[in-house]
Amino acid sequence: MDKERKETGFFKKLHHKYRLVIMNNETLEEKLSIRLTRFNVFLAIGTVFFLLIVGTIYFIAFTPLREYIPGYADFNTRQVLRELTMRADSLEKDLRQKDLFIMNIRNIVEGRDLIEEIPDTVSDPDAFLIGELPRSREDSLLRAEMEMAAEIENAYWTSNEQALLRTPDHFSFYPPITGMITSHFNALKSHFGVDVVADHDEIIKATLDGMVIFSSWTAETGYTIGIQHAHNIISIYKHNSQLLKEQGNFVEAGEPIAIIGDTGLFSTGTHLHFELWFNGIPVNPADYISFQ
Repeated sequence: MDKERKETGFFKKLHHKYRLVIMNNETLEEKLSIRLTRFNVFLAIGTVFFLLIVGTIYFIAFTPLREYIPGYADFNTRQVLRELTMRADSLEKDLRQKDLFIMNIRNIVEGRDLIEEIPDTVSDPDAFLIGELPRSREDSLLRAEMEMAAEIENAYWTSNEQALLRTPDHFSFYPPITGMITSHFNALKSHFGVDVVADHDEIIKATLDGMVIFSSWTAETGYTIGIQHAHNIISIYKHNSQLLKEQGNFVEAGEPIAIIGDTGLFSTGTHLHFELWFNGIPVNPADYISFQ
């Protein structure tokens, strides 16, 4: 009974009426009078807190202010970052493939071996010197395997030259220059073209229609120009004294592209070093072109 009386008295007190009066301190004049109950005061304060909470949630959920809250992740931002990451990976892959293509073009121009992937940077190259490794039975087997691979590669060069003869279009190679061959094609000695001697200031012409993919200077081959033709054929012209075409130019068969010269460390006199590549494999230009 006492407990019920206390609870009843508490609820009655909530509805007791009070008056909040604002008076002038000097004249005691009543300026404002408000009738209140404890219940109304609690209700007003609760409503204000509820509105503050709802307003805060609204601003956090539907305005950019949420981005300034530490640890609050925006779904759209995560999705954009995921898409950007995928695009960056795709661009990196495409750039590596283009770099590999350009590097192989330079290797062709400079007479080096082709590579299948771009090598990673090694901080200490001396740590991988083969000469420091002891020879073993596995080393002998590896050497035999490499010799066999070289024989297979030579056979592939032969079949590749025959495939060039069986291409669907009839190729009529235009002689890039008229002269005497002083050094013939020899793939085993890494001489992937023919050296043709001609008069000074002789004009060098494109052997087929195509697009210039390389036109620059290298220390080994001097002024060099490379042309991409149809059916994956590439022609290379080295040791020129002057280049008449730039990278990206389209040329027709027989069109002047350079002037014969004696530039580059590998040059031994005024001549043209001419190479033909088919499907990434060098072929003997003398089998398809008469330089006389």
